[in-house]
Parts: sequence; structure tokens; C-alpha cells
Amino acid sequence: MAAPKAPILGKKGGKSHEHALDESIFAAEVKPHLVHEAVRAEANARRAGTVQTKSRGMVSGGRSKPWRQKGTGRARQGTIRAPQFEGGGHAFAKKPRDFGLKVNKKVVRAAFRAALASHAKAGTLALVDAAVFDDPSTKAAAAMLAHLARPVVVVCTGDETVLAKSVRNLDRVAVVEAAELEIGAVVWARSLVVSEAALPVLEGRAR
Repeated sequence: MAAPKAPILGKKGGKSHEHALDESIFAAEVKPHLVHEAVRAEANARRAGTVQTKSRGMVSGGRSKPWRQKGTGRARQGTIRAPQFEGGGHAFAKKPRDFGLKVNKKVVRAAFRAALASHAKAGTLALVDAAVFDDPSTKAAAAMLAHLARPVVVVCTGDETVLAKSVRNLDRVAVVEAAELEIGAVVWARSLVVSEAALPVLEGRAR
């Protein structure tokens, strides 16, 4: 099996040449269940889990029965704190909780490899040399990404500010630093563009 390759995009959108990719990462077996587990853990980690409502024991009032037990023609009631009364407590009150899921580091790395490999196998992974942008240019960035399916995720390093400024205003294009790229963003993207400087960072995270 030939080693996977990714095209290097030129400033005008053409493919200048191809770059050989690490076979252990970009030709890895795609395991959807691991990707699903990792993406679910990332989504749960973003949940605040701070929602809270009052139970019947936390609301005020209700020291005695609202009316006597018999003879009124109405249903018997013990307290106005009950959920059926306006201002009463919730029957199953929500409490703050942690939605975090524990995922082993090996599983996260395997899921990251699988997400990258799926782009490499589908031909939706491309590289870009950030040095082609001397100054920020949204017009040049639009020409470079014109033939790619949207949404596009552009991965760069923190030092490649010119590249980031060039693509950040484009419609359905997200810019992410290599160290902060989540598996969910890789799965969400229909096209993945990685700068040559950011590629070793991704490879280090996937090993």
C-alpha cells in the first residue's frame, strides 16, 4: 500500500506538489466507535452543569395544610410547597452535576489518528505553506480555498498570525491552533487544511 500523500496548496488555489504523510497516523485504521466516544467526551466537557431548580423542601411557605382535610369538596392537600401549586417546588429538581466522561489517553490518541486518517483517505486533507502570505489577504485566502468543500478547518500554529488573519473572515472557515484542535472539529470539517509548521504538532498529539 502506497504511503498517503496530501497536496500542498498554492496561493491561487493550485496544487504545487504533494507531501508524503506519516503512514502510522494518516493510514491508521478508522474506528468510528472510538471517535464517537472521544467526541462525546469533548462535548460533555463543555457543558457547565450548573443548572439548578428548587425542590419542595427549598421553597418558602407551606407550614400548615392549605385547607382542612374534609368537607371542602376539594382534593386533600398537605402543603403549598407541592409541585402542583404555583410557586411550589419541582417534583424532580435539577441539581448541579458534572457531565465529564473519562476516556483513556490511548483511546483519545487512537480517535485522533482515526479522524485524521479519514480525511487523508477521503482526499479532503491538504497542506499549506504559511510563508506564501506576506501580508494578510482575505482575497488570496478565498482563492486558495475556493475548490475545497465547506466547512473548512484551517490548522496553524500560534506564530502564523498572517495565515490566521487571511482566512478567519471567510464564510464557513474556522481557524484553530494545532495544540487546541479537537477531534470534534476534525469530524465536523468537510475539508481540513494544515500548515506545514502545524503538521508535526498534530503528529505528536496522535502518537
